[in-house]
Amino acid sequence: MFFTSKNNTWRWLIILTAFGTLVLILWNTFTFFQTFKNEERLKMEIWATASQTLNKADLNDTDLALPLQILNTNNTIPIIQTTDKDSIINMVNVEEQIARDPKKTAVFFNKLKSQNAPIVIEFDKTKQYLYYGNSSLLTKLKYYPGALILIFIFFTAMIFSFYRASKMATQNRLWAGMAKETAHQIGTPLSSLLGWVEIMRLDEVNEETVVEIEKDVHRLQTIAERFSKIGSKPVLELCDVVTETQMAFDYLRSRVSKQIMFSFKAPSYALMIPMNSILHSWTIENLIKNAIDAMKGKGAIDIIIDDNDKGIRIQIKDTGKGIAKNQFKRIFEPGYTTKKRGWGLGLSLTKRIVETYHNGSIKVTHSELGKGTTICIVYKK
Repeated sequence: MFFTSKNNTWRWLIILTAFGTLVLILWNTFTFFQTFKNEERLKMEIWATASQTLNKADLNDTDLALPLQILNTNNTIPIIQTTDKDSIINMVNVEEQIARDPKKTAVFFNKLKSQNAPIVIEFDKTKQYLYYGNSSLLTKLKYYPGALILIFIFFTAMIFSFYRASKMATQNRLWAGMAKETAHQIGTPLSSLLGWVEIMRLDEVNEETVVEIEKDVHRLQTIAERFSKIGSKPVLELCDVVTETQMAFDYLRSRVSKQIMFSFKAPSYALMIPMNSILHSWTIENLIKNAIDAMKGKGAIDIIIDDNDKGIRIQIKDTGKGIAKNQFKRIFEPGYTTKKRGWGLGLSLTKRIVETYHNGSIKVTHSELGKGTTICIVYKK
């Protein structure tokens, strides 16, 4: 508990430090922006004074070098000079295509009005107004904080994604270890149970009862073997999809409510593909059990196996409560469940077995609320 609390403290300290650094950079950028903007206004006021001096100067006056130099040094800030009635007198650093088109000129003029307050140039009896826009450097600086925030969000998302992936990997290792330990612990009593089955036979207990008990013991062995394979790469062997699917189907059909109607349709010939029979039977059983839960123990389940050019398709149809369309992908996420009891691992394990171990695909192909759901598995030939 102490170490967890300490780790959380460090984590929050790092987050707050990063956030504080971002705020400090943004504040400095804003301050620099305002300072640069004020300097540009001062530059425009000097430009206006130079223009005023040049207009008032005598044509024979030779001391005009400084005003002319000031007017010629502005190569970046766009300027529109107008009368007091907004009639344009002069344009500086304005693109030629804008200057030639009156409509574009009007739009650009309004843009300059919105960016900065005008500078008044006074003559003897008239006033002129100098409207100016932001320089290209100031415009880039304006968008810098936004870009910085996006970069911060991007790196935060990357760190969060890495942390989450690391946490999930740790959890996966933990679950795999627990599953293997469970399989190991089940192994000892299973060996004893098999011995008791043989003793029952020697004592001439009803053979039918012994056979059924033996089936359930073998079933427990299969479950233990499934758990032992979690986290390990399974061995794939050429198996008949039809036979393996029907075996899992028949086992559950004989052990569930008689109020559920089962049907099984498949080609009459073998469909051989590389698979792990134990994991495949787990897949089918998970899907059938979910269908039974969705129907609340009453309805119909159909399994249809098709053989076509695209691959081998296994459809599991039920007449349960259905799934909303926006939940089609979520049902395969670890931890997602609609049951009051359950950890939401069955379908996520099923998806992993189909896609990761057998290089197939699984998805909800059709569902209607109150009518039922169809889940489809496709294996490549």
